Amino acid sequence: MGASSTASRVGLVALLAAHIVSMLGSIVTTVAVPWLVLVSTGSPAKMGLISAATVVPSLLAGVFGTPLADRLGIRRTLIVAEGAAALAMVAVAATPDIGFLPLAALVAVKGALTGVGGRAQHVLLRPVSDAAGMQIIRTTAIYDGTGNLAMVTGAPLGGLLIFWLGPQGAIWFDVASFALSALLVALLVRPPAGTMPDRAAAANEPYFAALRRGAGHLWRDRLLVGMLVMTSVINLFTVANYAVFVPLWVDERFGAAPAVGLILSAFAGGAILGNIAFTIFGPRLPQYLTFTVSLVLCVAPRQLTLGLTDSLIVVLVVSVLCGVTQATIRPILGAMLYSRVPVELQNRVFGMVNAVTGSSLAFGGTVAGLAVAGLGLQPAILVSGSLCLLVTMIPLLRYRPSVHGRLNQPAESER
Repeated sequence: MGASSTASRVGLVALLAAHIVSMLGSIVTTVAVPWLVLVSTGSPAKMGLISAATVVPSLLAGVFGTPLADRLGIRRTLIVAEGAAALAMVAVAATPDIGFLPLAALVAVKGALTGVGGRAQHVLLRPVSDAAGMQIIRTTAIYDGTGNLAMVTGAPLGGLLIFWLGPQGAIWFDVASFALSALLVALLVRPPAGTMPDRAAAANEPYFAALRRGAGHLWRDRLLVGMLVMTSVINLFTVANYAVFVPLWVDERFGAAPAVGLILSAFAGGAILGNIAFTIFGPRLPQYLTFTVSLVLCVAPRQLTLGLTDSLIVVLVVSVLCGVTQATIRPILGAMLYSRVPVELQNRVFGMVNAVTGSSLAFGGTVAGLAVAGLGLQPAILVSGSLCLLVTMIPLLRYRPSVHGRLNQPAESER
């Protein structure tokens, strides 16, 4: 019994470690590949295209590849996806003077593989966490926190590796990270028998019927749909803030680019602190109420502060506090998904959730840029912050303890 419990804890640690090393490699590549395009082509437009070549295939494959992953097996899918992503990046790193089209194709392949692998990793998380005796709300907070840590450290690491090794040399780090991730899962992660989707049943279910069943389950669960919509809204306003409003505010007030890094780092640092705090105290908090309060506090105050003050110190303090509150949103959404979606549908539903929340990231910067062009910077920030506050207040104003206080209940369609 003791050996089994130890192996289960090792499996959870290995899965979390695989997550952080693969994320680190991916973030290094998101820095190195556009830089490689810039030095080889000198085209900013192609830099944007290469970023799209990563994101779009990842979102699409994360939805349309999930029925196939159920047939192959979740753990096997993750190992194959991580290993194949490493091979795709080997082809990039080992090919001198690689052309733009081959590079874009390989990056798209890698993006699709990580989209499929990421969803498989999410499905593995619940049974591995349960086997290790960890509450899923804590595990999702740790999972999200390790992702935040990788994002904070990955970009500076990518810059250093490019400086030391050049952009193609830096991509070898991505190769090693995906190879290590696949190895960790293959050797150490063993979900208990009977906790994974049934491969035989998945193989007998027609492909489009499988997609429809996942979409239908999600659509019928009004609580999850509402949480998903609000998470997408938060993503939209978050991107508007860091991609447009913060850089323009800094340029107008200070003309000093390092202040942008300070503000974004303050928010990221607050998110990491929030993940740590939520890992400890999260299970004691009312989850849906915490989610709705966090929606109100995580973005709108940052934007309104930018519009109402010229003080960098005030902006930094508010950014830290907003980062702390935003750290609760994804872990709570994740825990609610695990509790309300049956195991056999999780891979498909998680893929759809990721596609919806991820697609909203593509529009925030564009909308913010148009608002600034039409209204001017300060009015655009104040309008955006006010709109964000009004929209995010809706779930809190509609909160009813008798309805929303009952957490982790099965969706009505499954009762």
